[in-house]
Amino acid sequence: QVQLVESGGGLVQPGGSLRLSCVASGSILRTFKIYVMGWYRQAPGKQRELVATLGRDETTNYADSVNGRFFISRDNAKKTVYLQMNSLKPEDTAVYYCNIEGVRGYDWQTYWGQGTQVTVSP
Repeated sequence: QVQLVESGGGLVQPGGSLRLSCVASGSILRTFKIYVMGWYRQAPGKQRELVATLGRDETTNYADSVNGRFFISRDNAKKTVYLQMNSLKPEDTAVYYCNIEGVRGYDWQTYWGQGTQVTVSP
């Protein structure tokens, strides 16, 4: 198993910034080839949606709603993926989940964190 632990969520005013972090751990990381790391979010009453992904080849993909405001990055040595969120809006309020996908042996595997709450409110 791979454990993902998010942090950095909280309450922020509109226009403010937050940086989310997600640390991956677990013994199988030694044999787990990560292809994609990403962030998703789920607002109350809505489906979980993609926020940003970062591929093994450094390609990034952002939801239109956050493009230009959010930035995804990673530190391989720390096994950590970050989401820098700027110019936050009330509609960014959601639980944010870290996600990694990759291959172990011949199996494609997906792992999720437990989520961290982000609330944008005056």
